[in-house]
Amino acid sequence: MSIFQTFLNWSVFVETLPLLLSGLWITIGLGLSAIVLGFAGGLLFAMLRLYGPAPLKTIAVAYIDVFRAIPLLVLLIVIYYALPFVGIRLSPFASATTALSLVCAAYSAEILRAGVEGVPRGQFEAARALGLGPIRQMTDIILPQAVKLVIPPITSNAINVMKDTALASVVAMPDLLKQATQAQALAANPTPLIGAAVIYLIILLPFVRLVGYAETRLARRSR
Repeated sequence: MSIFQTFLNWSVFVETLPLLLSGLWITIGLGLSAIVLGFAGGLLFAMLRLYGPAPLKTIAVAYIDVFRAIPLLVLLIVIYYALPFVGIRLSPFASATTALSLVCAAYSAEILRAGVEGVPRGQFEAARALGLGPIRQMTDIILPQAVKLVIPPITSNAINVMKDTALASVVAMPDLLKQATQAQALAANPTPLIGAAVIYLIILLPFVRLVGYAETRLARRSR
């Protein structure tokens, strides 16, 4: 049997494509949910770390450090398999979304903190001079500039979240990788796994190029 028949078998790919697509939509839904929740949580923890009272600032720092250090796979297994022993039982989708969101929020918090600290101090002084309150200063003046500064790392973080959705297969989540593995077993051929890899590439490659484009644009503006 040739390499094409083994790994690039077109008939097997066509036969298993509906199964792959069913997992693809779950992967996209999982990734987008985790990215949105992670960004919102990251913004909250970034503000607490920068401007919160001492106890909340300590909690924010501890959260960011712990969830940046813990392996996502370990966190996912703990949430799905250990929490039922304390009376908390989550579905595979909810478990995967929770784990991905917690880790995404920790990285987003550090990225956004760096963005806020990267805004020139004169912008803070100008906002105060306009008579804006702290919330208006942040929402109208500071955050829009900070977000522009962190577009490349935030996009990279989102790409990592989308790739990490593949780990959800360990909790019986019928995502793209899980469906590809099942299709491989049914067809007795690894072509579905190659097909899943190509689908991941098609989805994520434009975002990778977007990061490069954003970095180039920002570099030109800073000159």
